Parts: sequence; structure tokens; C-alpha cells
Amino acid sequence: MQVLRALAIQLLALNLSAVAAIQQTTTSSAIQPTEPPSLGSNYDPGIFQAPLLPADLTYLRQFAGAPAKDILRDKQFKKLMKLFVPGCIFHYGRDMSLPDALSMAFDGSRIPVELRDNRNLLVVGQQEPYLQGRGFLWIDLQTGIALGGFYFAPTNGEPTPALNLFSKQIKEDTLGLSQLPPAFVDDFIQWSTSARVGPVVTGYFITGNNKKILVEHDKDFCVSADGTVAPRNGVCEQLNAQAADLDVTAADYLDQVHHATNATAWMLSPSQVAWLGVGERTCGGVLDPLPCRINITHQRIHVLTGRPPIRPHPVHR
Repeated sequence: MQVLRALAIQLLALNLSAVAAIQQTTTSSAIQPTEPPSLGSNYDPGIFQAPLLPADLTYLRQFAGAPAKDILRDKQFKKLMKLFVPGCIFHYGRDMSLPDALSMAFDGSRIPVELRDNRNLLVVGQQEPYLQGRGFLWIDLQTGIALGGFYFAPTNGEPTPALNLFSKQIKEDTLGLSQLPPAFVDDFIQWSTSARVGPVVTGYFITGNNKKILVEHDKDFCVSADGTVAPRNGVCEQLNAQAADLDVTAADYLDQVHHATNATAWMLSPSQVAWLGVGERTCGGVLDPLPCRINITHQRIHVLTGRPPIRPHPVHR
């Protein structure tokens, strides 16, 4: 395995040397806008297995506007949660089940339950200051697709803070946010804003196989959903670079701990150290090193995750 990784790093270095040479000849002229993929254009309903039965969800409409604690105490809703919340062991300050961690974060939540477009139910909980825990549950009452998210600051040595999306209905080995339902992505973005979760954060997905996989930042902060291109002031490029750095660090962490949901140790692997050296040598002398750095970081992420590259979608503003 180490030999294969070493070969992969060497091949990456050869490919990127050509990229760097091309970038050295480019100027800092404005980026010409291109037609961006729409938000959710990579959505694949086929990745969801065993959705909830819509007939079992109709009664949930009565909770719209009620405090979240009311629906979380409902016995029937607790049974529904067991159908889409993974029962894996999760490290939230200490080892516990993911449902128990959610209970701690949601306990006593008075945030109103939202029913958006008369079909998408959003239940929100927040517990601070303990590890900055906050989360949400999301259910499409028409299709039975159900997901959730849990944001907190881990203390076990893994990259922090971290956002863990989850659903038993997904059992993929790789995943990007744009593969999830567009309505979910919209509600997730609004929740992230209200819960003070930044646009760039380490992201994972806990699957129905009780595996933690990377949720790659597959969006371009320099392009808006309306197709406009951000000014070349360096801000959007820095966000793209920060997102790529977080993703490659998280991918290396997951590779080391074999995608365990409650791993408690992490350090840079030898292959990651070697790759950092490749990046410095490849991009150190180019005229505009940031795009080079972003490009090689994404290539390294795909080596670690096995996920094929896809075209980034624009930022939903």
C-alpha cells in the first residue's frame, strides 16, 4: 500500500509540473465567466435506500411552529429517527451512540419546527457552550428522504471544528454535498448561517454502513449561482484554498482511522508529509501559486478518497 501511494505521489508530481509550467505563462487578467453547473445538478436520488414511508410522515405536519422539544419527545417520531439516524458509536466528548449525542444537543430545544414548501420538515437543536454542539434533522415528507447534521468542536485529536451529516439511507463510499437533494442543500445553507457554522468547515458523512466519509467542498467560491464571477481580490481564492486544505487533512485523517466514527487519535501520515513536499516544490516558483495549490490539493483528495473529480458548482448566495 505504501509503495502504491509513493508511486501515486510521483505521478502526481509529474502531472503537476506541467500544470505549474502553464500557470507561469498566464497573466492576472480577469477570469472569463463560463456557464456554471446549477446547484444540485449532481443530485442522485438513487443513492438513497429504504426511504421512510410518506404515509407514516403525514402526522408530522402538526408540529410545524411547535418547539423542537415537543416533536423530539413524541414516541412515534423517536421510532422514525431509528430508521434514518445511524446507531454507531460517536465521540462527543466521550464515546456514546450518535442518537445519544443528538439527544444532548437537542434537549429542551425551543427553536420552532419549520415546514418549508409544505413538505420539508426541519427540526433544530442547539447546546452551548458544551463543545459548541448544535444540529438538525431534515425530512422530505413526500419522498421519505431523511438526513441530519451535527456540528461541534471535537476534543479527540481529529480536525476541529467538524460537521457530521448523516443518514442510514446512504451507503456510498464517497459523497459531495451537491449529490444531495437541492431542497436539503438550501435548508442546510440557511441552518448553517443561523447556527453560525462557517461556509468552510471540515465535513463528514456518517453512512448506513456506520462509516465516516469525507463530504468534499465541491463548490467554487469564485462563482455565484447566477453565473457572475467574484472580483479578483483574493478572498474567494483564499476560501477555495482553505476548503481544499481542510478536505485533504480530513481525508488523510479518515484514511488513517479506517473511517471509524469514534476514532480518538490522529497525526500526519508519511504519505501526507511526502505530498506536502511535492506541493511546495511544484507551486513554490509559479507566478500565481494559489490556483496551483488548490489544483494539486484537489488531486491529492481524490487519491485519498477514490472519488472521481467533478466540476465544482457555484456558491449559493
